Amino acid sequence: MSSPIDVSVNFLESSGKLFRYYKSLGEKAIAQLTDKQINARPNGASNSIAHIVHHLSGNMLSRFTDFLTADGEKSWRNREAEFAEGYATKAELLAAWEKGWACLFTALDSLQPADLSRIIYIRNEGQTVLEAIQRQLAHYPHHVG
Repeated sequence: MSSPIDVSVNFLESSGKLFRYYKSLGEKAIAQLTDKQINARPNGASNSIAHIVHHLSGNMLSRFTDFLTADGEKSWRNREAEFAEGYATKAELLAAWEKGWACLFTALDSLQPADLSRIIYIRNEGQTVLEAIQRQLAHYPHHVG
């Protein structure tokens, strides 16, 4: 007889798999670009890949640094600058990309099933850890896509 599935463990594992999947999709797209192309904008209303990576990395660092103990919108984050500043090279872009994802995975991989019901804050708005993870699972694929 099989044992019941622990939904909390399953959620944490499947969330990690989904984040890793979207990370790999982004990397496949970035791999096709030159240094010049990472900062290209299709038009004045669009963001470059560099802007999107800057934003994603900034968001991940802000949200997942001290994930369980500090507000996810850190005072040191300058969200608006993320859409104004690019990177000189693809290597710089990839370093920022990796730094953001490493922060996310460090936080996610340290979570225990009981943590999912804990309340954390993003912009002083309380939500469960589960809700915060779902929020980011909706946000990051939007930008990667």
